[in-house]
Amino acid sequence: MIKINLLETAKGKNKRAGGGGPSMPTMEIGEMGSPKLKVLVILVAAGLANLMVWYRLDHQGKAIAVRMEEAQKKNRELADVKARFLERQTQANNYKRRVDVIDGLRNNQTTPVNLMAMLGETVNNTEAVWLSKMDETGPSVSLEGTALSTDAVANLIANLQKTGFFQSVEIKETWQDDQLKDMQAFQFILTCQRGKS
Repeated sequence: MIKINLLETAKGKNKRAGGGGPSMPTMEIGEMGSPKLKVLVILVAAGLANLMVWYRLDHQGKAIAVRMEEAQKKNRELADVKARFLERQTQANNYKRRVDVIDGLRNNQTTPVNLMAMLGETVNNTEAVWLSKMDETGPSVSLEGTALSTDAVANLIANLQKTGFFQSVEIKETWQDDQLKDMQAFQFILTCQRGKS
């Protein structure tokens, strides 16, 4: 129960206290209610606090969902761009492979002609040497022939190295031909390694 005193205090009493000025109203607070009311107030306050936290978290969740949807949309767009890029990259690789095959065929078509022309010119410029056989296996070329002297074979090796067509020219075997009685002749086998062209 609450009591409020709005009346002035009696004039006769307590004259020393300050004369005849008005006195202040006083308020007395009685009991604050039952414990059930206190628990109810606490529960309402906790419910309001929970409601505010839930509202804030719900708002954040919705904002995150919107950002996630935008990120997924961007991801789908980038996936489409990546798929187009990979398709174009595959096409470019196929085109490059075809060009390389064509260039290889062209090179293989002209290489034997160039090799024969170079060998013909080199042998013609080397005295006393004749070729009887040539075998080409990949980058390796084997030459067999006849020379009137070992110096002629050495000159042929030097002339082949000067062409720049071969990385190395080595003599595999040489021997004197016993079938020719009228003159001295040597049979030879050379092994040549072609350079990268």
